[in-house]
Amino acid sequence: MRTALSIAGSDSSGGAGIQADLKTMTMNGVFAMSAVTALTAQNTTGVAGIFEVTPEFLGQQIDAVFTDIRPDAVKIGMVSSSLLIEKIAERLKFYQAEHVVLDPVMVATSGSRLIAEEAVETLKRELIPLASLVTPNIPEAEILAEMKITGKADMEAAARKIGAAYHCAVLVKGGHDIQDADDLLYQDGRMRWFHGRRIANPNTHGTGCTLSSAIAANLAKGFSMEESVERAKAYISGALSAMLDLGKGRGPMNHAFDLRGEYAKEAGKERA
Repeated sequence: MRTALSIAGSDSSGGAGIQADLKTMTMNGVFAMSAVTALTAQNTTGVAGIFEVTPEFLGQQIDAVFTDIRPDAVKIGMVSSSLLIEKIAERLKFYQAEHVVLDPVMVATSGSRLIAEEAVETLKRELIPLASLVTPNIPEAEILAEMKITGKADMEAAARKIGAAYHCAVLVKGGHDIQDADDLLYQDGRMRWFHGRRIANPNTHGTGCTLSSAIAANLAKGFSMEESVERAKAYISGALSAMLDLGKGRGPMNHAFDLRGEYAKEAGKERA
């Protein structure tokens, strides 16, 4: 069985972070492992507190995984400080990690900031150059590309700029002010739009975590970058369409459980 490692923060509400990553990777047919960067007290409405692990302990978690069950892909999510970013980069270089998918989490869906201001520059310098793919949303792409994004032409320009600067593939995710669900993949000078249907579902907490984890899982299984993105978008569209409702309409999307519907049936047929 192929394996994938999530390096991210814990979400106590279960809809994003490590919890969403492990559910998503499992549902996408890989053995999921984790290295926790921080504990958070959060739900779909906001983040009440963040308690970071030490860089030394984070390094020990990564070592424990790589020296026993080497991951075929690595997904990196919330990393809130420069010291943690530097430790992740150091260990991934040491182990020559492959298929690294970086979701540059800076602000939660609720609007709560999840990374220190100075850590953004460390992320750019240390982690993004190690990534096979970086998956920014519109606000994150604006920070990485240092430009305003107001439409699809801007998304293309930003993706090209980020890819050229960091020598990695870039998936700029639609939504946020760009009113559709179309995502743009830039890889090796080529662009491909992945068109999606915008689904009126209020439970979108953790969608970015879920998408990046699904991509990492498919890369671990040997699919190409384009195929992995396509399969991940199909997965998350199925989850959103299932309309699982927790907490009286305010709860986390809990994507993996959404897939008990038709998409899960198709995934089961494929695995069989």
